[in-house]
Amino acid sequence: MGSNASDSAMLKSWRKTTPPSSSLVRISQNANDKYESPPFSSGGHNWRLVVYPKGNEEDNGSGFVSMYVECLSSTTPPIDVFAYLTFFVFSEEEKKYLSIQDVEVKRFNSSKTVWGLSQALSIETLKDRAKGFILYGELHEFGAHVKIVSRPVSFGEDLPFHKFSWTIRDFSLLRQNDCVSKTFHMGEKDWTLTLYPKGDSRAVGELSQHLHLTDNDTLLKGELILLRVNLQVLDPRGSNHLTGSLNSWLMNSNKARGKTQSMSLDKIQGAYLDREGTLEVEIECEVLNSIENHPFF
Repeated sequence: MGSNASDSAMLKSWRKTTPPSSSLVRISQNANDKYESPPFSSGGHNWRLVVYPKGNEEDNGSGFVSMYVECLSSTTPPIDVFAYLTFFVFSEEEKKYLSIQDVEVKRFNSSKTVWGLSQALSIETLKDRAKGFILYGELHEFGAHVKIVSRPVSFGEDLPFHKFSWTIRDFSLLRQNDCVSKTFHMGEKDWTLTLYPKGDSRAVGELSQHLHLTDNDTLLKGELILLRVNLQVLDPRGSNHLTGSLNSWLMNSNKARGKTQSMSLDKIQGAYLDREGTLEVEIECEVLNSIENHPFF
């Protein structure tokens, strides 16, 4: 049972209740190495929560609680089901659920029926009585929620995204540490794209691009923004564009930046500047903003 957990980004928060159609189970501290919940329904499909209270060692989960969702629905012919996953652990101390959200859309089909997080919560934290995750009777309460979404799109398709193109002239002569694009409007917010010609602190020697809100834009209390971004450095001589994508949540604690997309400067200099030394950058973006559009609420 694999999760590709190392490729996933988690968003942790506290909430008083779980969403409708969630599965909640209570498991003894002395439970077996693997627990499978009764089936539950969400989005027209049947699912079950799978918990490894002592960690799924086969999926790099040693020292952590591993939590997964398995799709039980069978269809002929097989179809793809895309979903966001949220996992819960109840704390008696907080009187709330610790919500552990996988921010990436997962694709379920006949060849991949299970997705989850191998390192959802450390066992040390789970067993720390001060944290309150041990309930009366030496039980733990776990849960899962599945939110069905439409199929993600990628480059080459007719995207409903906002597209922004940026031309950076005399790229090889740039001496400043960063370049900021003009402001563009997207998802009721104003944004700029910052380019680091020599790389940022996390990507020295690589071209880095950061998408971020302008200083004049603020987030409301509790507001979250989901960014789905495709980035391209255009090949001026053909179609061998450098492409990348990111899914990232922005909130008050990190509202200034999205994730970094890094590309080798040697490769940029050798193949992606035209004869005048111009670099062409293009991004396609979809923004889901405000807490009402958050897929987990």
